Amino acid sequence: MTLRPPGRCGRRCAFGLFAAPIQDLTRPSDKAVSAMERAFWSTPYLANLDAEVLAIDGREVVISPTIFFAESGGQESDRGTIGGIEVEQARIVDDRIVYRLAAEPDFSVGDQVAVAIDWPRRYALMRLHFAAEIVLELFYKKFPAMEKVGAHIGQSKARIDFAFQGNISRHFPEIERDVAQLVAADLPIESRFTDAARLRRCWSIAGFAQVPCGGTHLRSTAEVGRIRLKRNNIGAHKERVEIYLMD
Repeated sequence: MTLRPPGRCGRRCAFGLFAAPIQDLTRPSDKAVSAMERAFWSTPYLANLDAEVLAIDGREVVISPTIFFAESGGQESDRGTIGGIEVEQARIVDDRIVYRLAAEPDFSVGDQVAVAIDWPRRYALMRLHFAAEIVLELFYKKFPAMEKVGAHIGQSKARIDFAFQGNISRHFPEIERDVAQLVAADLPIESRFTDAARLRRCWSIAGFAQVPCGGTHLRSTAEVGRIRLKRNNIGAHKERVEIYLMD
């Protein structure tokens, strides 16, 4: 397996962290809020921490640092609490993340609050995310002109949709074999910034691939474990590959 140049993967990455700006949030200062630290990148295995409240607007809050991933690039949001209050929604607004709580907060800007995420859910998302990343890369290596038309990472399964003619499942034995080889090799996964100012990140596995992605990543390919692929035909010349964890 050869390393694919970063420039080639940029236009086809399934699980990057990109979002269009939406309605602004009332906040004390742009500088303070934009300085929020995304701890889910530097410490993706952290399930609890204390954070400072940077902004409040009704039931919507901004905190820093944050371990609470917001849905993007196909990966679902974390679930959990901020200050003991359930988070109903996490969304990206420009260069920060806004959390909508299930109730009005009983804390104020500047307070320290406890943040907790559902760790079993997060870890399942991390494993399925990276399983999907590997599967996608293997298909790209086999079919360089292949087009991905959709992707989603949930807690119970991941899926990748391709524009593809024919029954994609006939390639599953080879893909599953190559995934198993990468898992057995227990290769380190490096996650880093490629452009910190624009919050652009990538993951890389030496000798396999380097791919732009802003999700939460595993430390090693061994953590993916055994997977199973399932075909779902979703329309004319479209094939869906569903990915399940087997352990």
